[in-house]
Amino acid sequence: MTTELNLTVFQLALREDGIAVITIDLPGESQNTLKAAFITEANTLLDRLEQDANVQGMVFISGKPGSFIAGADINMLKACKTAAEATELSKAGQRFFDRLENFKAPVVAAIDGACLGGGLELALACHGRVCTDNPKTALGLPEVMLGVLPGSGGTQRLPRLIGIPTALDLMLTGKHLNARKAQRLGLVDDVAPATILLQTAIDLAKKLQQNRAAMRKTGSLFSVKGLTKLALEDNPLGRRVLFQKAREQVLGKTKGNYPAPLRIIDCVETGAGQGFKKGLEAEAVGFGELAVTPQARQLMNLYFATTAMKKDTGVADASVQPRPVQKVGVLGAGLMGAGIAYVTTNKARVPVRLKDKEPAGLNRGLAYIDRLIQKRVQRRSITSFEAGQERHRVTPTLDFSGFHNVDLVIEAVFEDLKLKHQMIADVEANCPPTTIFATNTSSIPIAKIAEAAQRPENVIGMHYFSPVEKMPLLELIATPKTAPEVIATTVELGRKQGKTVIVVQDGAGFYVNRILAPYMNEAGYLLAEGVAVDAIDQALVEFGFPVGPFALLDEVGIDVGSKVGPILYEAFGERMKPAGVADKLLADGRYGRKSKKGFYLYEGVKKGEKPVDKTVYGILGVSGDKAVDAKEIVERCVLMMLNEAALCWDEGVIRSLRDGDIGAVFGIGFPPFLGGPFRYADTFGITELAAKLEQYRQRLGERFAPAEILQRMAKEKQTFHTD
Repeated sequence: MTTELNLTVFQLALREDGIAVITIDLPGESQNTLKAAFITEANTLLDRLEQDANVQGMVFISGKPGSFIAGADINMLKACKTAAEATELSKAGQRFFDRLENFKAPVVAAIDGACLGGGLELALACHGRVCTDNPKTALGLPEVMLGVLPGSGGTQRLPRLIGIPTALDLMLTGKHLNARKAQRLGLVDDVAPATILLQTAIDLAKKLQQNRAAMRKTGSLFSVKGLTKLALEDNPLGRRVLFQKAREQVLGKTKGNYPAPLRIIDCVETGAGQGFKKGLEAEAVGFGELAVTPQARQLMNLYFATTAMKKDTGVADASVQPRPVQKVGVLGAGLMGAGIAYVTTNKARVPVRLKDKEPAGLNRGLAYIDRLIQKRVQRRSITSFEAGQERHRVTPTLDFSGFHNVDLVIEAVFEDLKLKHQMIADVEANCPPTTIFATNTSSIPIAKIAEAAQRPENVIGMHYFSPVEKMPLLELIATPKTAPEVIATTVELGRKQGKTVIVVQDGAGFYVNRILAPYMNEAGYLLAEGVAVDAIDQALVEFGFPVGPFALLDEVGIDVGSKVGPILYEAFGERMKPAGVADKLLADGRYGRKSKKGFYLYEGVKKGEKPVDKTVYGILGVSGDKAVDAKEIVERCVLMMLNEAALCWDEGVIRSLRDGDIGAVFGIGFPPFLGGPFRYADTFGITELAAKLEQYRQRLGERFAPAEILQRMAKEKQTFHTD
C-alpha cells in the first residue's frame, strides 16, 4: 500500500511484506542532491516509520535513472557566511544519519548512478548497500575537491567499513569507484542489473532482518588483513605511523596549499583513537572551519563555473543545434592523434578512422591506444570483451579510404602551415561537403589555416593538451567565418570526449598558450640570469603549479615549445621575446624527456628522482648559483601571466572571465585553490598588481608594462569578478 505524507522529495510505498520502499525524486531537477528540504522531510519520514510496528525493513532508491544522490547542494554550503553555520549543517546531517543507522529495522540503499558525497554518506549509514552495474554508477566522497571534508559521518563510517588506508585514499583523492571495485572493497554488498536492483535490495533487507547481528555490524577500522593489520591498524603506535605517513604524502603533493586533506586525516585519526562520537565532533568542526576558507571558496567558484559550462553551446543563439557526429576521422597517429582517437572511442563511443602516412606510425598509434585500454582491463574497469569492442571502433588506414562518411576530421600533424593546407585540400576532396575540419594546432591562427579551404565555414580549431587522455581542457577556436552549428557540434563532441570546453577568439597562441608563454619566457630569463633550474621549478611548485616550467618543457618537448615562441614574438613584439634558452639547448640536441636529454637527467638515476642536468649551465654560459628569493621568482613568472590574461580579456579573446579562469586551471595547471588568473588578480589586488608590474618594468624592462586595462581598473578601484 502507498502511504501519503505530503512529501515532495520522497515517495513512500509500504509493501505487504513490511518493506518500506522510499523513492528519492527531487522535483524539477535532473539529479538528486541533498538540500535543506531533504533532511527535514527525511526526519518526518523516519518519525512516521518508527511508529509503525509493521515496518520490517526500508529501501532507499532513486526515482531518477542513473542518479542516486550526486552529493549535497553546493549552493547551501556557499550560502554559509560563518564557520558556525557550516558546522550546524554538518551536525544536522550527522543527526539524521545517526537516526538512520539506529533504525529499528534493516535499511538498504539501492544505488543506480552517481552516489557521491552526501549520497554515499547516506548509503554508509544504511545497514546494506547494493548497486547496479550501470557504467554511470560511481561511488565516492569527493568533498576534498571543494576544499572541505565529508561532513555527515563519512570520515568515520567509511574507515570502519573498508579500513583506514583505503578510506583515506578515497577521501584524500576524491576518486570515484565503479560498481565492481566498490564490491571488491566491501563498500557494497551486491551488484545487480538495474532491472532487478529493487528486488535485490528488498531481498537483502529481509536477509538482514533474519540476521540482526549482521544488520548491526558496521565493519571495523581494522579490516585490513594480515601483517599490515597487526602492524599498523591494530595498535596505537602503528596507527600513529600510518597517519604520519599519510600527512607526509599529502604535504609532499599539496605543499600545504590545501588544508582539507590534513583535516580529513585528523578526523579519521580522532575517530580511530577516541571513538566514533569524538570523531563526529571533530568532523563537524572541521567541516565548518574549512567551508569558509579562501581555498574552499575558490574551489566552489570553479565548481559553479564548470557546472554552468556544461549547458553552454559555445554560441549566443540558443536555437543553434549541433550536427550529429557518427564517425570521426583523425589525421596523424602520433601521441596527440592517438590520444584524440582514444578519447573519441573511449569517452564519446564514436567510431574513428585513424590515418597516418607510414605503417610504422599507425602501428605506434594503435599500440598506444591498446596500452591505454589494457590498463583499464588490468584495473578491472572494463572486461576483455568491452576492451575488444572499444579497440575495434578505431580502424587504421594509410589513405583516405573510409573517409567518405566521416562527419568530422581532426588533424594532428606537424605545426607546418603548408602541410595543414594540404590536409584541408585532401579532406575537402575525400569527405562530404558538410564534414567539419578541425585543426589541433597550438599556435597558428585558424584563419591562416582556413585560407586554403573552399568551405571556411567548416573550419575550426580544436586545441587539445598533452597527454590528451589526461588533460581535461579543450580549447575551441572559431574564426569570423566559422558556422555557429560547427561551433556547437565541436563543443558537444568535446564534452562527450570528457573535456571541459572553452571557446576563444582566433589569434596567435589563442588564449591558453598566449598566457603561458610570458610565464615560461620569464622562467627562461631567470635561468639566463644564472638562477638554478630546480630553484625556479621548486618555487612555482610550492606556489601551487603541478610542475615547474622547465619540467613542463621537458615533458612537452623543448622543440615543440620553441615553435610557439617565434609566432607570438612576431604577433606581440617585445613582451613575448623569448630568452633564447630553448634555441641553445636544441643546438645541443636536447629535446626533453623524449630524447633523454633536457633540463633534467633521465638516464642512470634512481626511480622517483629527477636531478638537474648541470651541464645545461655550461651550454647557457651561466653559473646556476645566483640567489633569487622564491617570492620574486613567483612574482616575475605569475604576474606576467596575469598581465597577459588581462590583455586577452580586454581584447575579447575570451568570452567570459569564467572561461579565462577555467582555461588556465584546466589547461596549464594554474593553482585551483587560487581560482584562476582573474580570481587571483582580484585577491592580489588590482592596484597592487599594476604597481608591482610597474616596479619590475622599471627594473627589468618593457615586457613588464602593466596592461592598460589594469591601470584603468586600479584607478577606478575595480575588480574583475563582482561576486
